Amino acid sequence: MKAFMLGNEAVARGLYEAGVRFVSSYPGTPSTEITEYAADYDEIYAEWAPNEKVALEAALGASVAGARSFCGMKHVGLNVAADPLFICSYVGGGGGFVIGVADDPGMHSSQNEQDSRHYAIAAKLPMLEPCNSAECLAYTKAAYELSEKYNTPVLLRLSTRVSHSRGVVDTADRTELPLKAYEKDPKKYVMMPGNAKGRHVVAEKTLADIKAYAKDCPLNKIERGRDNRIGIITAGIAYTYAKEAFGDSASYLKLGLVNPLPDELLLEFASSVERVIIVEDLDPVIETACRALGIKCDGKTTADGAPLLPLCGEYSQQLLREVLLGEKSEEKSLGEPIPPRPPVLCPGCPHRGVFYVLGKLKLHVSGDIGCYTLGAVAPLSAMDTTFCMGASISALHGYNKVLGDDAEKKSVAVIGDSTFMHSGMTGLVNVVYNGTATTTIILDNSITGMTGHQQNPLTGLTLKNTPAPAIHAEDICAALGVAREHIRVVDPYDITEVERVVKEELDAPVPSVIICRRPCVLLKYVKRQPPLHVDRDKCKSCRACMKPGCPCISFEEGKAEIDANTCVGCGLCAKLCRFGAISEAKN
Repeated sequence: MKAFMLGNEAVARGLYEAGVRFVSSYPGTPSTEITEYAADYDEIYAEWAPNEKVALEAALGASVAGARSFCGMKHVGLNVAADPLFICSYVGGGGGFVIGVADDPGMHSSQNEQDSRHYAIAAKLPMLEPCNSAECLAYTKAAYELSEKYNTPVLLRLSTRVSHSRGVVDTADRTELPLKAYEKDPKKYVMMPGNAKGRHVVAEKTLADIKAYAKDCPLNKIERGRDNRIGIITAGIAYTYAKEAFGDSASYLKLGLVNPLPDELLLEFASSVERVIIVEDLDPVIETACRALGIKCDGKTTADGAPLLPLCGEYSQQLLREVLLGEKSEEKSLGEPIPPRPPVLCPGCPHRGVFYVLGKLKLHVSGDIGCYTLGAVAPLSAMDTTFCMGASISALHGYNKVLGDDAEKKSVAVIGDSTFMHSGMTGLVNVVYNGTATTTIILDNSITGMTGHQQNPLTGLTLKNTPAPAIHAEDICAALGVAREHIRVVDPYDITEVERVVKEELDAPVPSVIICRRPCVLLKYVKRQPPLHVDRDKCKSCRACMKPGCPCISFEEGKAEIDANTCVGCGLCAKLCRFGAISEAKN
């Protein structure tokens, strides 16, 4: 049966059809929907793990138990999971094991651009890369066949455009597979040095066997064009861009198995065309391999070493036409300049009041990854650093150690509830253990907000929305060594109380935690309050209500105006108005 699916949805369908039993992931755009769609199938057990390392280890354990398993994450999540990833090629597994990783060329929702093919090479694992939804389904199923044939985990590389574009797929029935019998084998599964030495040899042989298979692998295919002047070697979404730019005027070597690369096939194809062009997003992985084989090619640089295709950002049909064909696309104008639309915190976001207070107090704010990272943008401009998941507490500890007591009284770390569970807890342990009077603010909006409202260990629900024990952040912080009297819980809508508590804990001579708790306003169960209204006669045009940057408020003819269609009645602006001009609208 044909269906119209997102790339991520098609991967989930592939998991279902391949007979996968176990899925463990951590949400991260652009990979999140794979696991969410997998959870819709009753035959698949699916869970959100606290972080990617835990998820990969759980899925590896399920594979050892004999089940086909899957773990999904975004590219930076693979950094978190790198420790178990690198041991995967040594231990192999039992049932087929596939690790999905979604790269984000162009940084649509990420703090960096990162090419996950380097991980496949370094960890000595095969990697497949689909170019559309149909291949997402087909390659997922092929990955399990490859995994079990060679007893190795397989990486499935996606990208934002593949994950979040739709295409027609052919669906099939699920193949139910029995569990592979577990056999106790310490030499295979216990990675102490004596055993690991032998397993390294096995991993190298496995990769060599797959490399031999790569030449005739049906996932790697040559498509001949009208003539042999131009030959393009490419993979994934870059193949789609190249195909749309060059059409059938070029020949293509489309690589579906991108690690290990098929040396013989690369040489064969290169010898059949006059000019070889490598088209690949992000780093010159294929290009470097081709040049190591002695293939003269153009890619990120020309064969003579001159810059050609960009290293940064994602490709497009237009870019390839301009750079490789010299065709300038006709620019179209709407006749009027389009105003910029920077991302902002949502109307009624509980984080807005917190950042307003932190900005008002002129504190150094060590930030973290989440929708609250938007506290860095104007007009709040209340965040000084953001590095990676869970770094806010650790980074502030180092900052305070260097600058001393004065810095401790003028700085805070902010971190979301899900990020705290992901990797913030160990940073707090470090603060307690190594002794700084660091103040940590946990922005608890009762959900994993940035990636689309996924459950986490603090919410009391699983991925499949079944009840689960709700872990309490207060108890965790106390167990990690923070004194109970310095663990404070406040309502972020009460900015007066937030300011008072922040000042008190900044003066504390010991580590402290402030939990700003209010559910995300976009959650379905959160009741929306009546919109507020501005009394124009009372409005003094002081613009105090504009300071938190609420998108509901604008100035019309010199007076504040509230959009009743978007206002959720949080009341923050009313608290800031000294003239009583803002109140609930009268019927």
